[in-house]
Amino acid sequence: MIRFEPREPASLSRLVLVPVAAALVALALAAIPMAFAGLNIFKAYGLMATGAFGSLFAFTEMLTRATPLILTGLAAALAFRAKLWNIGAEGQLYAGALAAVAVGTGVIDAPSFVLIPLVVFCGALAGGLVMLGPTLLKTRLGVDEVVTTLLLNFVILLFVQMMLEGPMKDPMGMGWPQSEPMLDAAALPKLMARMRIHGGLIIALVAALGVYLLLKRTVWGFEIRAVGENANAARHAGIPVTATFIRVGLISGALAGLAGVGEVAGLKGYLTADLSPGFGYSGIVVAMLAGLNPIGVVVAALFIASIFVGADSMSRATGVSNYLADLIVAMSLISVLVSGLFLRFRIRFVGQRHAEGAAK
Repeated sequence: MIRFEPREPASLSRLVLVPVAAALVALALAAIPMAFAGLNIFKAYGLMATGAFGSLFAFTEMLTRATPLILTGLAAALAFRAKLWNIGAEGQLYAGALAAVAVGTGVIDAPSFVLIPLVVFCGALAGGLVMLGPTLLKTRLGVDEVVTTLLLNFVILLFVQMMLEGPMKDPMGMGWPQSEPMLDAAALPKLMARMRIHGGLIIALVAALGVYLLLKRTVWGFEIRAVGENANAARHAGIPVTATFIRVGLISGALAGLAGVGEVAGLKGYLTADLSPGFGYSGIVVAMLAGLNPIGVVVAALFIASIFVGADSMSRATGVSNYLADLIVAMSLISVLVSGLFLRFRIRFVGQRHAEGAAK
């Protein structure tokens, strides 16, 4: 018979080593299908490393890919710390992008120092309001937020498609379902000439630092952590649990909305229905790899981004599908969850007679 016994709280070094070990295990497991595909494992991983870090262009592409992952990872990490299970970052990302395009395509004629903050604010507000609905349903009616946030992803994406086929369709887009381009005054500045890396990275890094300070240095952060540990005990201690959930929901949705702002105002310049290849869902993996630590989210996002960018480069060189990146990300998540189980619990194998005696 198997029995799980709680361990003592893990040390900081063990908490850091667990996601690193999980990533290495995922890379080792991914080598198995790569070998069956006839690839030289060391050559394939060398191509992936070169594709992500082998040149200035590759490195900036990796950082560009990491930018929305940092923000969606923060959205998931903050919500999960309060045990508010936000699975809707994908929809919140699209809501933020839609709001940014609505404001930044000529509705308001203003200089950059006015228009850029307005676009960023509207995108964050849209993402926060999308998450507000499921949060209120949870706190007022006890509705499972996993279901509502997940289903809202599809509702919002369909709404975006409707808008791109209707009132927001670019009349100069040759029939393609896309929005009008953002005004130059509304575009986030490029960080390097002739590269795609943009100011959204700065926003993401500032957001990571802000969430870290919020959780570690403020009363709100203490309330978030307390509610996440035990909402009933927090309520008896006088902490406003409902208000804490609402604050967390708004901030979490706003962070995901900022990811959408960065993609349309910093990278593409217009909105399409395929804006995100799943950044909202990948953000959950990023948050779990980081152990819900805001600073760890940055590191985890860089790792996931390097896998995606490196797999694209390796795929072009070898002809092997770049879906290998999805396999590595999925294995990383599974490895983290399994290692987290062993980190929290010690497994004991006990005999049937001993188990019956313990039960008595």
